[in-house]
Amino acid sequence: MHPILSSLRHHKLTSMLLVLQVTLTCAIVCNVASLIATRMQNVSVVTGLAEAGLSTLRVNDVAPGTDPMARHTQDLALLRAIPGVQAAAAVRGSLPLNQNGWNTTSCDDKADSDRAEKLHSDNVAGCSQASIYHGGPGQLTVMGLKLVEGRDFQSSEYVRPGPYDINPIPAMIVSRSLAERLYPGQDALGESVFVDDKTIPIVGIVETLVRPSLGESATDGDSMLYPVIPDKASVLYLLRSDPKDQAQVLRDAQKVLLKAEPQRIINDARSYSELRHAYFQGDYTMIGLLLTSALGLLTVTIIGIAGLAGFWV
Repeated sequence: MHPILSSLRHHKLTSMLLVLQVTLTCAIVCNVASLIATRMQNVSVVTGLAEAGLSTLRVNDVAPGTDPMARHTQDLALLRAIPGVQAAAAVRGSLPLNQNGWNTTSCDDKADSDRAEKLHSDNVAGCSQASIYHGGPGQLTVMGLKLVEGRDFQSSEYVRPGPYDINPIPAMIVSRSLAERLYPGQDALGESVFVDDKTIPIVGIVETLVRPSLGESATDGDSMLYPVIPDKASVLYLLRSDPKDQAQVLRDAQKVLLKAEPQRIINDARSYSELRHAYFQGDYTMIGLLLTSALGLLTVTIIGIAGLAGFWV
């Protein structure tokens, strides 16, 4: 080391500038690495769905005089008959990460609900602002949700959309996150949730089910499913197939639906992987920019060190 140190003493200013450059580069690269790690954590969120092989089609029926529920029943029969389709279901429009959702204050009892309303806050023990998913028979299967306790909805429990004082919700399935928030330290299965001035029993608990739009990580998994059959002209069909057949199944599904009723609009015909990528597009772009910036800075620093080393030698 003695010859090296002796040489550096003759280039004090240059050596000091080099040390400052390396220090600044390390500081920036470490900061960039932290930002990239945060973004990577965002894009790797577990939705709870079996995403491989899941496809979506949003259908708007504009034909006059059509009974939406009868049309949905006919459409589902046609979709299930397509080669490669393993399951199909109709939902009102919400899916994890599709940014189309309903939220409501849910509590373990009316007293906590009244307290949350009085405080104008959902940050009350025993309460949460949970997302609601509405869907018809087969929703749990086609989404690929993992039921860890309880059961799926029974056919007799499915109702039409509200007002819920006319069509009360007879049962709900909740995420484990919501169950633990409402009933910490105890089994929530068989308990009830107070929602919209109604008490709804919990008949099942799924492992994970995130919101349509992510926000605070602590409550992103607070969700619940209602057995509500879509009855509007606009509906979201979910299809499950083998991932290798997914593209063909989507093409066939659109052809079959348009053949049954040409006067309809079909959009958002895509795989769930595409939907997920679209939701995190900003994060993917930022990761690319940060990586490019860090690599550019490292390249400039390495060139500077190599140039000075070569000059001194």
